[in-house]
Amino acid sequence: MDFQPLADMTHAQVRATAWEVAVLPFGATEPHNLHLPYGTDTFQVERIAREACAWAAQQDVPVLLLPALPFGVNTNYFRIPGAVALSIMPSTLGKIIADLVESLERQGIRKLLLLNGHGGNELKPILRELFPRTTVFIALCDWYRMVADVQREIFSAPGEHADEMETSLMLAIRPDLVRLEQAGPGYAKPARLEAVQRGWVSITRPWHLLTEDTGVGDPRSATAEKGQRLLAILRQRLGDFLVQLARTPLDATFPY
Repeated sequence: MDFQPLADMTHAQVRATAWEVAVLPFGATEPHNLHLPYGTDTFQVERIAREACAWAAQQDVPVLLLPALPFGVNTNYFRIPGAVALSIMPSTLGKIIADLVESLERQGIRKLLLLNGHGGNELKPILRELFPRTTVFIALCDWYRMVADVQREIFSAPGEHADEMETSLMLAIRPDLVRLEQAGPGYAKPARLEAVQRGWVSITRPWHLLTEDTGVGDPRSATAEKGQRLLAILRQRLGDFLVQLARTPLDATFPY
């Protein structure tokens, strides 16, 4: 079975398939150190989604890949000097998701994966809010959590934002947009509050105070080969989930 995202298909193609599963990717438009493009989160999540949906298509499982949302929650980026970080409020993001879920439900698509590629998008509360209001089964995947167990095997300097992992993935999928020679060190200042340092307490971090180059994590040992290795793992893991999700009946006891 061939794969095409919804945006590339004609109406004749779309209506010829009984869609059971849809994927909605979430990116962002924000600075990524000095060497990666503003669209990094969106480029990455779109490519990961395409790879996983193509993997499912190879198993004769059609998955409808919806257009990615290129705006995320970036309210803590506004004071970065010279930046143009585009942000929507968490409440706005929730309304967008609710409207799209209703659209899918009205057209008979009952299973939806929210594939998130931006750390500022806290989507789980939105799932909780929609749970009693829709018959659509909604799953959430932050793609970077899906490979948390292999990051230290692949990368020598794990970080968080525009780091070795993100840079390697961009070198694998959009090398034309990477300017690695311009990368800053991605040094993040430690919080003065010990509980915040240890991860016991969460805060909204003022990004302009956290890092001078907007990066968190040293990207300078990134390679395309590392990115390809990561992408292969994501393709199989996420693709296998989509196949299983599509093939599991949505009965009274689903998902148990």
